[in-house]
Amino acid sequence: MADEKKIKINHKSKIGGQALIEGVMMKGSYKAAMACRLPNGEIDLEVWDEKNGKNAPWYRKVPFIRGIFNFILSMIDGHKCLMKSAEKQVDENNPEEEMSKFEKWLDDKFGEKIMTAFMIIAVMFSVAIGLFLFMYLPTKTVGFIKPLHNYNMLKTLFEGIIKIIIFVLYLGLTSLMKDIKRTYQYHGAEHKTIACHESGEELNVDNVKKQSRFHPRCGTSFIFLVLIVGILVFSFLSWGSTLVRVGMKLVLMPLIVGISYEIIRLAGRHDNIITRIISAPGLQLQRLTTKEPDDKQIEIAIAAIEPCIPENLEDDQW
Repeated sequence: MADEKKIKINHKSKIGGQALIEGVMMKGSYKAAMACRLPNGEIDLEVWDEKNGKNAPWYRKVPFIRGIFNFILSMIDGHKCLMKSAEKQVDENNPEEEMSKFEKWLDDKFGEKIMTAFMIIAVMFSVAIGLFLFMYLPTKTVGFIKPLHNYNMLKTLFEGIIKIIIFVLYLGLTSLMKDIKRTYQYHGAEHKTIACHESGEELNVDNVKKQSRFHPRCGTSFIFLVLIVGILVFSFLSWGSTLVRVGMKLVLMPLIVGISYEIIRLAGRHDNIITRIISAPGLQLQRLTTKEPDDKQIEIAIAAIEPCIPENLEDDQW
């Protein structure tokens, strides 16, 4: 690596990523990339421009506002890359072997339109499930606990605890699934590769393997922070109609996301007793969402991060 790319130990990088289907997506200040292991064993790499450095628009720089937009953009890009990585797992030499007669008929009749429609339906279904599990169900459940009826703060606390329990159960159950476990291995490879880059060591399999698979800027930690901040903010809401309370939560979600983003940004930039306390619960949850990767998975993560490292590493400082 060129001299100008050498970095100090404990460098805090802007680069973040996401595990995909047999792949990893990374986003840096000026470039983003996704690397996938194809069915034939080759590494497929796509690189595109990213506006997350000095060229970023104002709404990705202003505190509290930037978290909202960065979260939404990350969700959109992450979903696109996830779908694209799944498509890459179809063997181009025998595509019809992966498709049933009904699927082939749909593909012949509607082509990409059916995939677009399927993606929209899948996203809408996921949002509906999320709203039910994390917005409606906890509020409705607390409403049945009569001893808490006159204690709004306690009700909000119990509501938050129910959300956290649902979240942890979801992570625990998904980690038992074979395909999801493999994705969690790529998640571990992503974290370890970023840690290797931040440590200033050369990006190779041996150096990456010895890094920690836990990282304070992980999406798992971010969601946990959103749940905790939500408990504090929602404690000021009234406990009238369940639907009204859920509606008020939706209105306040951008504020909660913005606050949570600034907190996790703080935890990602500094290492002291306060940031370690903030990061501790999320790091423990990463025991469920990250697994130790194998050498080939690490190779994928390295391929994804390398195009994202800018020439001037000051632009990579978190």
